[in-house]
Amino acid sequence: MTLDWLLEGMARYRDDLAVAAPAGTWTYGDLLERAAWWQQALAERGCPGGSVVSVEGDYGADSIGLFLAVANAGSVVVPLSSDVAQDHERFVETAQIEWRVSTSSGPEAARVTGTGRTASHALYQELRRREHPGLVLFSSGSTGAHKAAVHDLSLLLEKFKTPRHRRRTLVFLLLDHIGGVNTLLYTLANGGAVVVPAGRTPAAVCAAIARHQVELLPTSPTFLNLLLLSGEHARHDLRSLSLITYGTEPMPQSTLDRLVQAFPGTEFLQTYGLTEIGILRSKSRDKGSLWVQVGGDDFETKVVDGRLWVRAKSAMLGYLNAPSPIDAEGFLDTGDLVEVDGPWIRFLGRKSDIINVGGLKVYPAEVENLLLQMDNVEDVSVRGEPNPITGQIVAATVRLRAPETPAAFKVRMRQFCADQLANWKVPARVRFTDDPVHSARFKRVR
Repeated sequence: MTLDWLLEGMARYRDDLAVAAPAGTWTYGDLLERAAWWQQALAERGCPGGSVVSVEGDYGADSIGLFLAVANAGSVVVPLSSDVAQDHERFVETAQIEWRVSTSSGPEAARVTGTGRTASHALYQELRRREHPGLVLFSSGSTGAHKAAVHDLSLLLEKFKTPRHRRRTLVFLLLDHIGGVNTLLYTLANGGAVVVPAGRTPAAVCAAIARHQVELLPTSPTFLNLLLLSGEHARHDLRSLSLITYGTEPMPQSTLDRLVQAFPGTEFLQTYGLTEIGILRSKSRDKGSLWVQVGGDDFETKVVDGRLWVRAKSAMLGYLNAPSPIDAEGFLDTGDLVEVDGPWIRFLGRKSDIINVGGLKVYPAEVENLLLQMDNVEDVSVRGEPNPITGQIVAATVRLRAPETPAAFKVRMRQFCADQLANWKVPARVRFTDDPVHSARFKRVR
């Protein structure tokens, strides 16, 4: 099964902007030519359809063209961004990659290298039996080893056949992230433009939004907090920005309140998805609310003992290196704890992140939300640490805007939290850092 329907749709926008990046701009006609060039180059180098092929490089016309070419040949795409370069060799082995392709040196000098491996995993055999392209995405590894999720790309693509809004979209989440793949496919399927910033800093992102009149910014709460702190949004004309979507981690209410005030003409939408199931359609109660509905066509949700379960037609086939977490009925226990109010849910945090202080539960996001409201706090990450008496204690890693003595901060923190947090929720241990408290994917590290 090829991507004919998607490529034919892109051809209707042949003269329109498809990609804007620091290196230049490309129309849909240009992008289709790059995809065709890559497909021919792979064939000439002896890479047959049905192979497992890495796409190694950062977002740009060549990486997008290569992604489309590999998928259109019925092969399995394994995107590997430079952010995880230290893990590439391990990922290549785990995914049984047969052909490594790098776009980082430019299209004509790009490397296409056979590894000598044979991808024989049963999940790959199933994709070949279906004659469908595949996609392998690695989990963040925040709760252990990186798991390699294998998707039938045809199933992930199915929802994009329904026409949606056509927007100029900044690609913040990378191509090796389910959110980045979703953003790319949504944009191309609807004739929008993919805008690649010069970097994922607030200054670079704001400059790209202003220069290319970006309408949609999909990102994370952590980055949006950094954006507010930087003040870059006030130094650029961002009036084109009609929608900001956020996901990957709980959004602090205090951060959302400040965002709504800073961007009065922009709508905000909480999104939800997982590497294992794709991105669900969502609807926020209002722009300043953390209550959201998730689901939509081809998704079914339920809440059991406060935990969200999801069944999806686009769910992965399984992991290459771990047992499948999907039960016999097709439901995945997401591990996300939620509150329910009729059709609305509010995310409280991951079950694995919950801190147990003497039998009492503490949600890290609740504590982070409060500490972020303190003067001089730039960012914070809260987690549980072992304690011989209570089992765990609440520990915070704090990044300050300006120097402050640890003793003075701790006194100020306890006073600030006194009337707003139960005593056992107040961090008993505080560490200070000058380093980011988030990962390369702009998600808090706990």
